[in-house]
Amino acid sequence: MIPALSITGLEKTYDNGFRALKGLNLEVAQGEFFALLGPNGAGKSTTIGVISSLVAKSAGKVLVHGVDIDEDFPGAKKYLGIVPQEFNFNVFEKPEDILVQQAGFYGIPLSIARERTKHFLGQLGLAEKSSTPARMLSGGMKRRLMIARALIHAPKLLILDEPTAGVDIEMRRSMYDFLREINAAGTTIILTTHYLEEAEALCRNMAIINHGEIVANTSIRELLRDLNKESFLLDCQVPLPGTITVEGFHVAKVDEHTIEVHIEKGQDLVQAFEGLKQQGIKVLSMRNQANRLEQMFVSVLERQA
Repeated sequence: MIPALSITGLEKTYDNGFRALKGLNLEVAQGEFFALLGPNGAGKSTTIGVISSLVAKSAGKVLVHGVDIDEDFPGAKKYLGIVPQEFNFNVFEKPEDILVQQAGFYGIPLSIARERTKHFLGQLGLAEKSSTPARMLSGGMKRRLMIARALIHAPKLLILDEPTAGVDIEMRRSMYDFLREINAAGTTIILTTHYLEEAEALCRNMAIINHGEIVANTSIRELLRDLNKESFLLDCQVPLPGTITVEGFHVAKVDEHTIEVHIEKGQDLVQAFEGLKQQGIKVLSMRNQANRLEQMFVSVLERQA
């Protein structure tokens, strides 16, 4: 099967001599929900800029569903939907007009454009704001409008650059559900984000870019498997004693209700529970405190330093 995105030897050197991309190679299969991660200045936005033709590459090849962006960018663009970080629509227009006009750029008949507009505004919780000037929308609503606009021509590949920046938790979760739905329906999604828990929650595979090069490219599960420890917060019955110790485990009292436990690779959390029980401490619930993906991210970059 032809990859949704294939990048080979991608180079970008700016006029001041800065090499933003250094022979970057990346392939994303059709149907993937793929995370592209990296620190600020790593080359993520430059890569997206090249794919969308907003940045002129210095060398290399980019294929979108097998179509070379140099040879037939209009053909490649039909497969591609981009949601950039910055809002770039006319804030004085209504959401319904913004979407219908975008559909017109792709030659979509007006009747179909209106039907799709109604569908996406409803799916993204914007139906009641369809006739409200975009400048009156909240930041989260504007972000969802950007996603709707990117999807209006039914692209096979959707690239999201920091899609939940400025979006509250409840709205973020509804956006996650929507993205999972369109991915399950066949749309390939590439996600860049600084909320690393998003990548862990949504994506199966990922690549880490640093200093213009791919430094890791594998499944999230494989990378997380290499972590040496996890941290958990245990919610307990009160009152807790002033000092808590469990042989073989690092534990710390967070407050009168909560204990933090570090679990090293190979240790069993049940043993920690037993140690606490022997001290008369009953655990009511627990949650993963550490962002495992963030630990992995830092670990990979440290190995590359």
